Amino acid sequence: MNTGDTAWLLVATALVLFMTPGLAFFYGGMVRSKNVLGMLMQNYVAMGVVGVLWVLVGFTLAFGHPGDGGFIGNFDFIGFKDVNGNGVGPEFFNLTIPFILFAGYQMTFAIITPALITGATADRMKFSAYVTFISAWLVLVYTPVAHWVFAGGWLADMGALDFAGGAVVHINAGAAALAVVLVLGARRGFGRDAMPPHNLPLTLLGTGILWFGWAGFNAGSALGANGLAAQALVNTFVAASAAMLGWLVVEKVRDGHATTLGAASGAVAGLVAITPCAGFVGTLPAILIGFVTGGVCLLAIGLKNRFGYDDSLDVVGVHLVGGLMGSILLGFFADRSINAIVSNEGLFIGGGADLLVDQIVASVVTLVFSFTVSFALAKVIDKTIGLRISADEELEGLDRSQHAETAYALNELTSNLGTLTHPTADHEPARTH
Repeated sequence: MNTGDTAWLLVATALVLFMTPGLAFFYGGMVRSKNVLGMLMQNYVAMGVVGVLWVLVGFTLAFGHPGDGGFIGNFDFIGFKDVNGNGVGPEFFNLTIPFILFAGYQMTFAIITPALITGATADRMKFSAYVTFISAWLVLVYTPVAHWVFAGGWLADMGALDFAGGAVVHINAGAAALAVVLVLGARRGFGRDAMPPHNLPLTLLGTGILWFGWAGFNAGSALGANGLAAQALVNTFVAASAAMLGWLVVEKVRDGHATTLGAASGAVAGLVAITPCAGFVGTLPAILIGFVTGGVCLLAIGLKNRFGYDDSLDVVGVHLVGGLMGSILLGFFADRSINAIVSNEGLFIGGGADLLVDQIVASVVTLVFSFTVSFALAKVIDKTIGLRISADEELEGLDRSQHAETAYALNELTSNLGTLTHPTADHEPARTH
């Protein structure tokens, strides 16, 4: 056990957990004001639901019996049995940190992954249905995919690489988001009414938190305070920077202007794309991966208009497409000189097409599995407790209909403005400040 590695992973775990509130702000600023608390609540409750389920069954299903080349873990660690700070866990993981810290770090990944789905279902998903969905989804979808890739399951055994969650987190959540919105249906007025973001500064704040937290997400996945973590950190930063530029260039050429929402979305697209690659590629490839992905993701968000699915905040366009881009481009740029674990180098590094094929297979398998099971889950929930709020509740907004709260006291503000701009009863001059 190494104290320096442990100290870094303690920080990285906190950073990744902080990403979920950051995601809440990122999404919250993009919805209409009547739905902002509903969006924040869906993200925050994931920390409660998944945090508990992870200890009870999630961790053991994802990481039990590691290195088996199989489909799902066993129950060796149920209820965090034998998961503590006194040892480094199974030899397979080759840890230099307490095993419980590794389990806690992975918990933060499990929390943010279903939270990503909320951006696609914004404005219309019933809160109880959301809680039910993510509870079942964690067990039935997230834990198998995490085992396949992170715990030496069959995709890892095949040769696929995923440094920090291109398939496990982003393709997985993006495919689930697409499945759920197909069952859920479009928002009232989709394609007809304008639904502009109500608070873009909140979205930019969320972007900054996500970018900051992603240092723990990617550099923490080195599981040590070492050169690989440093490479992953720099790759993460420059890929986001390049993707922001790629998005803005395409946006400027296509639409005639570069927007703050485009800058935020482009940076997140780059962070998504570099996630599977961060500890496997050099710095210049990271810039190229980011720049290309930024432009591609901007074009991809237009697919919802062409095919008619209502992905409210572009989870499919950014996370599914961005995750696919990063996972597949890794097959071109994986470099053994960056990480000795790379057995088949990328096509452009001189390693042939073997890794590229493995990356494509892993990406497609994850997409199909997640979409299929998520669609079935959404259908079952829709037929039982109901997936969607009523038309009247949608008109009223999630904040009032689901939580009996409002984010902004607009009525009180209007009332106060009225008392400030009208004369008092005894005809004193109106107060204007």
